[in-house]
Amino acid sequence: MKPSLAKGTRDFTSLEVSRRKYIINILQKNFELFGFQPLETPSFENLSTLTGKYGEEGDRLIFKILNSGDYLKDLRLELKELSILTTNFNHIYDGLNEVGFNSNHFHEYKQLLEKGLQIFTNDFYYKLLKKYFEENFEILISNKDNTKAEYVLERQNFFRSFIEPYLESDLLEAKRLTNEISEKALRYDLTVPFARFVAMNHGKLTFPYKRYQIQPVWRADRPQKGRYREFYQCDADVVGSESLLQEVDLVQLYLKSFAELKVSVTIHINNRKILSGLAEYAGITDKLIDFTVALDKLDKIGKDGVVMELLERQISQDSIDKLDFLFTQSDDALENLLQLKEKFAGNEIGLKGVEELEYVITQSLNLGIDIQNLVFDITLARGLDYYTGAIFEVKADEAQMGSIGGGGRYDNLTEVFGVKNIPGIGISFGLDRIYLVMEELNLFPEDATSNVEYLFANFGGEENVESLKLIIKLREKGISAELYPENAKIGKQFTYAEKKGIKNLVFLGDEELKNGTVTFKNLEAGEQKTVSLEEFLG
Repeated sequence: MKPSLAKGTRDFTSLEVSRRKYIINILQKNFELFGFQPLETPSFENLSTLTGKYGEEGDRLIFKILNSGDYLKDLRLELKELSILTTNFNHIYDGLNEVGFNSNHFHEYKQLLEKGLQIFTNDFYYKLLKKYFEENFEILISNKDNTKAEYVLERQNFFRSFIEPYLESDLLEAKRLTNEISEKALRYDLTVPFARFVAMNHGKLTFPYKRYQIQPVWRADRPQKGRYREFYQCDADVVGSESLLQEVDLVQLYLKSFAELKVSVTIHINNRKILSGLAEYAGITDKLIDFTVALDKLDKIGKDGVVMELLERQISQDSIDKLDFLFTQSDDALENLLQLKEKFAGNEIGLKGVEELEYVITQSLNLGIDIQNLVFDITLARGLDYYTGAIFEVKADEAQMGSIGGGGRYDNLTEVFGVKNIPGIGISFGLDRIYLVMEELNLFPEDATSNVEYLFANFGGEENVESLKLIIKLREKGISAELYPENAKIGKQFTYAEKKGIKNLVFLGDEELKNGTVTFKNLEAGEQKTVSLEEFLG
């Protein structure tokens, strides 16, 4: 069998793993500096926990896990039972058609049908069919004046009313089949599992509760550059606080972390309430999602493309004309917010969004953030169905890449799990995209790799024992070292060290053992030294 990778997944070499750890270590350090505590959740959740939380498209991208065992056994049995039941009904009504109605046979007919129902082993299906039986059989047999021909028609109508609701229900559709064969799924993101955790443990948590989480997620998406089916998310969330200081703090967290990674970024910021206010201003509240989906494409299809899409989505030209100012925004965020204030006169939700965003931007500037790094992007509509307030998206300034971070405020985090009034806000760092940006811009430092410091040449015999003793002492000092496993030609040992990127090749032969010295060659500089054992160990 030819080995291959599952589509949308990757192997990581030692260099790649080391570089990814470099990014993660910086993020983790800053998460903890900002007061976030670590959390890990299972790789898979109950399917019911994940479905219905990401919209129809998101549900389609959830990786489902098959139940163990013969998961089609029950389904095959039920279909077989349905076939038997159909045959039973046909025999019963064929008999009615032959002999006509006889009120003396009422209980006999009823018992035959009930017996047909009882072959269903699944109690739910039995009750479903019994419901239709009780509603329709009484109607059928109460008509004592039926002619023979009318019995045939009644038979067809009754069978249709009895069986078709079962066949037409979602019990036999793909959704029902999915539920039959899959009860678990790989997590789609870290936020919904976090919501589930908070809902389950809210009585034990201290609010505001700040957590960070760095774990892989899975999506059955179409793989492309910067988008994989298995990838890591690095999230930081605060729940249990409505304070806008959380937004300001998360802006600081973004900028501090990317500054340490030496990635120049711009944070695009908007507010969900402003988008709702714009829809109200233009008289298209019922078209809010259509409006924002089109507006979000401005940087890709331009003004003309957005206008065309708005018209295609049944948004009137008058409404589009009212929104024309969106396409001529200045570079001054506060000036744009002032313009919105004028247009939102009497528009409560819009003014609330402007007020919130103005506070976040103003306080960020007061803390020394360059206005060039924080852009009010009125076309940003990230996660419209999910967020309720501030929306963030981070873009690299010097690389052509989609967003490398994003997030926002959500006030209904745990409501879907039956726990209300726990507002939250969170941001995410896109580890894989950050890696690609840093690789493209050559931003990884040399010490972001984990190469071995010393390789001891293998001379065999007593030399190896002494080499291993010295290696133990180096490792106790936190210095990486290893002994070449075979007593091979020295040229082969040199080649091994060079290919692995090992910095120094150490020679501990007869001469060194006699003199209490160590000879080592720096393979990068090409310099060779002989020093005392004490000097070597430092």
